[in-house]
Amino acid sequence: MVQKTYYPKAGEIEHRWYVVDANGQNLGRLATRISTVLLGKHKPAFTPGVEMGDYVIVLNAGRIQVTGTKMETKMYHHHSGYPGGLKSITLRDQLNKFPDRVIRSAVWGMLPHNRMGRAILKRLKIYSGVDHPHGAQAPEVLVLS
Repeated sequence: MVQKTYYPKAGEIEHRWYVVDANGQNLGRLATRISTVLLGKHKPAFTPGVEMGDYVIVLNAGRIQVTGTKMETKMYHHHSGYPGGLKSITLRDQLNKFPDRVIRSAVWGMLPHNRMGRAILKRLKIYSGVDHPHGAQAPEVLVLS
């Protein structure tokens, strides 16, 4: 008797929508839970290499918490591509200017760094307030445990 491996077809995969309130949540713990849902690891039919994940909407992105002195010591760097073009910004300043980039960067670090990871990251929707334009998708509240 030959055992066959189950491989989900594109039509069999159902993508659901979840909403997460980041108010008072720890950045790392929030990012791990979001990345698990984006990858689809919470589903019993999870298959590596198949985009089975769901959509995640994050609200109140600027109200996340971190432990210790990370607000002043954690730095975000980017380079313009020109000599002397390295720019650095602290976590506190990044949260004030672009709070969505903090969560997106943390989640991106937990996803595969390839074409599939970039496609998965597009399913992450981050907003600094409580309003979002995805009401028609009827998102469910994601319980963070």
